[in-house]
Amino acid sequence: MIEAVNVTKRFGDIVAVDDVTLSIDEGKVFGLIGTNGAGKSTFLRMLSGVLIPDAGRIDIDGMTVFENPVCKERFFYISDEAFFFLNATPDEMERFYETCYPEYNRSRYEDLMARFELDRKRKISTFSKGMKKQLSIILGLAANTKYMFCDETFDGLDPVMRQGVKSLFAQDMADRGFTPIIASHNLRELEDICDTVGLLYKGGMLLSEDLDDIKGDVHKVQVVFPSDYDPAELIGRLRILEQEQRGSLYTLIARGKQDELNSTLREGNPVFMEALPLSLEEIFITSTGVEGYDIKKIIY
Repeated sequence: MIEAVNVTKRFGDIVAVDDVTLSIDEGKVFGLIGTNGAGKSTFLRMLSGVLIPDAGRIDIDGMTVFENPVCKERFFYISDEAFFFLNATPDEMERFYETCYPEYNRSRYEDLMARFELDRKRKISTFSKGMKKQLSIILGLAANTKYMFCDETFDGLDPVMRQGVKSLFAQDMADRGFTPIIASHNLRELEDICDTVGLLYKGGMLLSEDLDDIKGDVHKVQVVFPSDYDPAELIGRLRILEQEQRGSLYTLIARGKQDELNSTLREGNPVFMEALPLSLEEIFITSTGVEGYDIKKIIY
């Protein structure tokens, strides 16, 4: 388990991470969402022990991370700008990481390099951005660590490769209790893989919730009432987050239980009613909008 308690990090007058408290359970995919400058990379650098918090603490499986080699053997960190030794080849980086991680799996490295069709003898400096991302992921999976911290890891990968990487993550989660923590500015990129999502806004944690809980409490429905019926009083009894009307068709996003929402709407004897799926982006826009945050400006 990963636990951050009242974590703050400043760079001069800039508060990059502001009093963040967060728990990340094992065996689940945690998505850390926020626009550029929200504090995602700074938080991951503290999580990986690259930076030390100015206040608060971060523990991984009960151990302090900073300057703790034993703790650092439990995770692999992939930064937004992947670092490799000057003029190194993939095989040379592989031999380096093999000395760093006790559970390193060389056969896994060789298998993934063949499946990704990367040249093991070619200098990494000649690789494209996407190829460097692929290599980082391969080395991370071969390190066989309990946790992987990914900073914009899918950025630079084509859609097919993204799905392939997500499948590899899912396989490792099923096989060995693997826990990926993925930071991204793109909600759509993460909604089909994450179990839990945390939203960083201006360095603060706006919310952190299990996706099933979020989706179970917010619903979208389209409904048409009889032409001689005014639904204003009925709709007013609902916990409406967003409402749109086009002619006789109402599109409502409301908080609460689906059965209770349907039951209330049926009191108006609708001639048509249909529940619609909500995207993760819609959930965040509506959920945070009622708190006074214009999430549309920071999440895209």
